Amino acid sequence: MAKHVVGVVARIVAKPESVEHVKSVLLAAVDPTRQEHGCVVYDLMQNSADPTDFTFYEEWTDEAALDAHGRSAHIAAGFARLDGHLAAPPDVRRYRCLTS
Repeated sequence: MAKHVVGVVARIVAKPESVEHVKSVLLAAVDPTRQEHGCVVYDLMQNSADPTDFTFYEEWTDEAALDAHGRSAHIAAGFARLDGHLAAPPDVRRYRCLTS
């Protein structure tokens, strides 16, 4: 039986000169997000071969919880702090789990 969660993979690519700034902004989002209603998993990873490449792996109880996360004050503030520091817009993809 499949898990009933909404999965998210969000890739953020920093400009080379902004890696440390982007990392600090992204890390600052982790603790408040993990406290949000409906957050099951919220992990940040950095590509070992390309330090500009960050990926969040997320699981949420439902679409409503994920949508509320997207409207949260700390996420809005984080995106404002990332302005001018990203090589491309964030690539955020939602998934439904097919396995348990």
